[in-house]
Amino acid sequence: MRILCIGDVVGSVGCAYLRQHLPYFKRQHQIDLVICNGENSADGNGITPKSAEYLFTSGVDVITLGNHSFRRREVYPVLDENPNIIRPANYPSSSTPGKGCTVIDMGYTSVGVINLMGQQGMDATLENPFITADRILKELDAKIIIVDFHAEMTSEKRAMGFYLDGRVSAVFGTHTHVMTADAQVLSKSTGYITDAGMTGVIDSVLGVKKDIILRRFTTQLPERFDLAQGDCMLNCVIFDIDRYSGKCTAAQSFELR
Repeated sequence: MRILCIGDVVGSVGCAYLRQHLPYFKRQHQIDLVICNGENSADGNGITPKSAEYLFTSGVDVITLGNHSFRRREVYPVLDENPNIIRPANYPSSSTPGKGCTVIDMGYTSVGVINLMGQQGMDATLENPFITADRILKELDAKIIIVDFHAEMTSEKRAMGFYLDGRVSAVFGTHTHVMTADAQVLSKSTGYITDAGMTGVIDSVLGVKKDIILRRFTTQLPERFDLAQGDCMLNCVIFDIDRYSGKCTAAQSFELR
C-alpha cells in the first residue's frame, strides 16, 4: 500500500493549497492513506476545529501535531473526541488532552500512527521519546506503523530512525519546515526522511513574512509573526509498504509547486 505523509501545513493559505492539489495527487499516485502534520494549520499557529475539519475534508485521514498542539483551547474537546487527530505521545497523558497514537482499520490491514516529539531544542518538558516509542510499540496492535517525529535536531531524528528501524514501517520528521534530501529505506526495511518539509508560501521564512524574521534576527527584539502570502508549495513523501510484512519497499519525496 502507499502512504502519503505531508509536511507541516502553515495557515489558511497552506490549507487552501493542499485542498487544491491533494485530491488529484492521491489519484495520480494511487494513495491509500494520508497523514498530515496540522499543528500550524490555523492562522497564528496551532490547530482549531475549523482548520482540522478543513484538512479532513480535503482528503487527509490522520492529523498529527507537535509543539503547538495546545495553542488553541477550542480544539481541546476535539483532541479528546476525534481519534484521527493525535498529539505527541510523550506529553503527560494525565494533564493534556488527546492521545498520541491511533489505529486505522483499512479492512485488509490495520495502520498504526504514532506521534512523538523530540527533546533537544524544544520548549517542553517531555518523556524521553525513545522510551515512549518502546512503551507504545509493546501495546499497539497494527501490522503497519508510521511515526511522525516532530523534532528540531536532525541528529535526534536520524537517531530515532535507526532506533525504530525494523520495528516500524516508516519514520518521517516534521517541525523544521524544510524538506531534507534523504528519503530512503533503512537497512532493516523502515522508510525514513529527516523532515517532510512544509505546505505553505515559498517566498517566506517557514511560512512567515520574511521582513518580520529578518528584523527579529537583526534587532533581537520580539516580533509578532504574520503569515506570508503568495505562491505555495506542498512537500510530502510517499512510502510504499508491503501490507503483509509491514516493511517499506520504497520512499520518495515530492515538492508540488
